[in-house]
Amino acid sequence: MGTPNEVEQLLEEIARELKDLVKQQDIKNPVMIGIHTGGVWVAEKLHRLLGLDSELGTMDISFYRDDFTRIGINPQVQPTSLPFSIDDQHIILVDDVLHTGRTIRAAMNELFDYGRPASISLVTLVERSGRELPIAASIVGKQLDLEPGQHVKLTGPDPLQLVIQKTPD
Repeated sequence: MGTPNEVEQLLEEIARELKDLVKQQDIKNPVMIGIHTGGVWVAEKLHRLLGLDSELGTMDISFYRDDFTRIGINPQVQPTSLPFSIDDQHIILVDDVLHTGRTIRAAMNELFDYGRPASISLVTLVERSGRELPIAASIVGKQLDLEPGQHVKLTGPDPLQLVIQKTPD
């Protein structure tokens, strides 16, 4: 599932939809932020396809997660890098998989610690079943209904590939 070629096609379609969204909303100079790790990989490709002028921002939301006391901090925490002001910016927030909505909630909490954006448009490569919070993406590459015990993972960065795995017992 999700061969490198299929993922590239999804990214090209997302880029087309994103161009339309930016034009429709009359957004000038949006900035893009990818969420570590898979969201950064997707954002790097979309940033290049869109030819955005601003640098790409990256976020690691490990310290903003509401479950880190249960699962622990990611042993490879990356620094957040936002090479632009958040205030009054139209932000394209990119993640690889939208599942429960908790990662996106954490990302928005972190963003608002940096400032007050004009708007946030969420873009995800995959949206899967199992939402726990009322969060929806503006643009989704592929929707998946997975069985209990399954999850989808983006491997990469080169090539990007989607893999459905069974959760270990």
